[in-house]
Amino acid sequence: MTRAERNSTDPDLGVLAGRLLFAVQRELFTALAELGFDDLRHRHGAVLAYLDADGVRPSELSRLSHQYKQNIGTLVDELEDLGYVTRRPDPSDRRAKLVCPTERGLAQMRAADLILAAMQRRHAQIIGHDEYQRFKRVFFQITENQRVYISHLTDD
Repeated sequence: MTRAERNSTDPDLGVLAGRLLFAVQRELFTALAELGFDDLRHRHGAVLAYLDADGVRPSELSRLSHQYKQNIGTLVDELEDLGYVTRRPDPSDRRAKLVCPTERGLAQMRAADLILAAMQRRHAQIIGHDEYQRFKRVFFQITENQRVYISHLTDD
């Protein structure tokens, strides 16, 4: 059996996680495009997934998304140019900046939340609510265990 055949019938963790990510992104961004948010790209999810109505510091976006600060800065620049976010001084520390959603950004956040909630309801209906909640708990555990493991390998 070839590696490709094995991963089509008994996929490893990376293949499964990738398939899920790509399928969720395709559904989410296709639905968002149909609602008028057709200028967004999948990469923008690293910021949009963690954006709060009151704003978030870029360093916090970097930490939450596990992306380099430079990548977050580039994504914030793009989203600012597209009209989804703006940078404002952080009232708790005037030297720091907050990435805050604009009205368009807030509308996108509401739409994405509704789309993702519907997606989750659909899966829960297919496999059962309890089984879906169990899946999410186990998937979360595996994800966090992998993050902890890799962080120990990359610590200096």
